[in-house]
Amino acid sequence: MTGAGSALDQQLWDLVYAYDAAYDRAARAAGLSAAQACLLDALTGGSRSMGRLAVELLCDASNVTQLVTRLEAGGLVTRVPDPDDRRVKQVSITPAGRRVCRAVQRAFDFPSDRLGRLTGRERSQLSGLLAKLLAPGVSSPS
Repeated sequence: MTGAGSALDQQLWDLVYAYDAAYDRAARAAGLSAAQACLLDALTGGSRSMGRLAVELLCDASNVTQLVTRLEAGGLVTRVPDPDDRRVKQVSITPAGRRVCRAVQRAFDFPSDRLGRLTGRERSQLSGLLAKLLAPGVSSPS
């Protein structure tokens, strides 16, 4: 790899690390771990089964169980048997959970702060480049 490629790789790692660290700080400011905040955020779109949450959050089902147990103890989520299959538990966010989730979102100013440093043209250019990087199955130019 060339020096420029290596420097770019490092910049990407630095951006990801800074993003994650800022999200962690925002979650902690609301009294949550980053994983708990992610789980609450996933539930803002509606109830999910424990298994579905594990898939969406890319973690083991036992980890989801621990997260849900802690959030449930804090009154931020509820867990009830699925009416169609009582072996499956459905998790829903509570009104208190929505308030805490909004607090995390308000505290997480990293994206708006960093993007605010760019001009409109630079944001548009970055958006196009990120779309290209995130597109599935796109091969690199030769």
